[in-house]
Amino acid sequence: MPLTLGAMIIGLALLAWGGERFILGASATARNLGISPVLVGLTIVGFATSAPEMLVSALAAWSGTPGLAIGNAVGSNIANLGLVLGAAVLLRPMVAQSRTLRRELPALLASTFLPFLLLLDGELSVLDAAVLLAVLAILVYWLAFLGYHTSVLDPIRAEYAAEIRADLTMTRAVLWLIIGMAALLAGAELLVLGATSAARTFGISEVVIGLTVVAIGTSLPEFAVSIAAAYKNEPDLVLGNVIGSNIFNMLAVVGISGLIAPHRIDPELLTMHYPVMAAMTLGVFILTYNRGQRRGRLGRRSGAAILGSFILYHSVVVYQALAQ
Repeated sequence: MPLTLGAMIIGLALLAWGGERFILGASATARNLGISPVLVGLTIVGFATSAPEMLVSALAAWSGTPGLAIGNAVGSNIANLGLVLGAAVLLRPMVAQSRTLRRELPALLASTFLPFLLLLDGELSVLDAAVLLAVLAILVYWLAFLGYHTSVLDPIRAEYAAEIRADLTMTRAVLWLIIGMAALLAGAELLVLGATSAARTFGISEVVIGLTVVAIGTSLPEFAVSIAAAYKNEPDLVLGNVIGSNIFNMLAVVGISGLIAPHRIDPELLTMHYPVMAAMTLGVFILTYNRGQRRGRLGRRSGAAILGSFILYHSVVVYQALAQ
């Protein structure tokens, strides 16, 4: 048991640190190549913040624990919405002003509900995975289009420009990219080994481990980026980080795990956990989608409600797991 806990703790630490370094290296490398900061933020940062989920889920599927992979994807989205966004809003209330983000929000809804429709037959098949990855490719192209056509007056342009470092040489940026990826790979391997061992030791399903410990751990890079952005009063960057990461989680993470290991879905995932994620996504959409000239505002009451729902959900999941 000490070895299991040690593996999970070290794995989580490597994922958190490696994820932050990977985001730094990937975004700085892209900026050094002449890609505009807003385009980097909408595409590469979204991919980079989901890199821990992708690696953990791919390794879990490869090692024969696909329930851990799909649980991680759903749980990470719940953590991004409840923990990351809720804590950021509690730190500093947000007013979403970016028209670019307004166009991204429907894509978040689509990427949330499409996998649910594909999984209603109780199976994640190779065809389902291919559909998700094809939709991801279309959305990435569309996000790139949005980035190229973002107005110079859109506040998200300035926020990404301020956050994506321009003072790193290409050599240093690539070095951090490689180091971050190596740390992510090592952390993912340790976390999957530890989580699988813990599930077997305590008799808890792999899905529940993926929804809780693994999901929170792989969401730490998003948490760090969003808290820093909230502290600097960059609300559109906070929301953009959550939207981008959740889109990649649902399409890339689920799609990759399905390609590696097609499998039957735990019924409870579709009857309890996925609906919770969908409800939280819809709630955030309603609160932040600005129609016309109206701005989407998230005050501290909204932040407390979002974070409270996250805590309540996890309390129920842990209680049910221990009661079995």
